[in-house]
Amino acid sequence: MTESYTGLTQLGQPTAQPARPEDAVLERVPNPQAGIEYLVRFTCPEFTSLCPLTGQPDFAHIVIDYIPGMWIVESKSLKLYLASFRNHGAFHEACTMQIAQRLVELLDPAWLRIGAYWYPRGGIPIDVFWQTGAPPAGVWIPDQGVAPYRGRG
Repeated sequence: MTESYTGLTQLGQPTAQPARPEDAVLERVPNPQAGIEYLVRFTCPEFTSLCPLTGQPDFAHIVIDYIPGMWIVESKSLKLYLASFRNHGAFHEACTMQIAQRLVELLDPAWLRIGAYWYPRGGIPIDVFWQTGAPPAGVWIPDQGVAPYRGRG
């Protein structure tokens, strides 16, 4: 294992799913292409959390796009972090922003955006979007590819 990966605590071994987002360990590694602007996309089509009032499950399709600076997120730690929301009670907006802010704090990316496409509860889908600012010029940033909710239409 190269020296830049020696601090990783979850990759390559069995790791229990954290019970809460606050317990999850998000890890980063040096960007192997530092100095080059490119886009990284993570898609989580089966994200789940709980309504903070009713305890009913909420489901979302989450797309995270970022342009790394000096760091990239280690993907297993991100997967475990996202899974830690399964028993976490928070509104859609709070879950979405908690994920975005934690990644920005960890990675200090050149740019990050999150699209959280929440499935309907009570007949109303809620989509939550946020980004750190305008993306750098010259980087190809594709559409997130999630169709608007159309119901049975």
